[in-house]
Amino acid sequence: MKYIFVRLNWFLNPKHEIRNPKQIRMSQIQNSKQYDLEERTFNFARRVRQFVKKLTNTISVIEDGKQLIRASGSVGANYIEANEALSKKDFVMRVKICRKEAKESRFFLGLIEVSKPDIEKEQKDLIKEATELMNIFGSIIRKLE
Repeated sequence: MKYIFVRLNWFLNPKHEIRNPKQIRMSQIQNSKQYDLEERTFNFARRVRQFVKKLTNTISVIEDGKQLIRASGSVGANYIEANEALSKKDFVMRVKICRKEAKESRFFLGLIEVSKPDIEKEQKDLIKEATELMNIFGSIIRKLE
């Protein structure tokens, strides 16, 4: 019955298209709440890019910023790949990569030193978001393995 509702909902709102049965299981894992992780990971990567633009241009910040940008973008890219997975094993592997990249993003966010209070608050918010994404992906992995 839930599958029929989800498919009917797709006709009404194609933005939340269900691409494969794994996404239905994910919504059941998350207590039937609607989380659009593709959008959330996209917004995370965008916010990271805006954060890096505000930083001072020192050699260490430039190098750490490059790594941070790559890792944050990889979270979303791998989640999109996971949704297009050909098998459950492939799906789990892609979600593990998402978790790893979120963890790497958190590492580089913590490594970057900031001096302005408003940028420091934004840094803490991004670290919190990276941690939440890690926890979400970890939960998905535990439920599917």
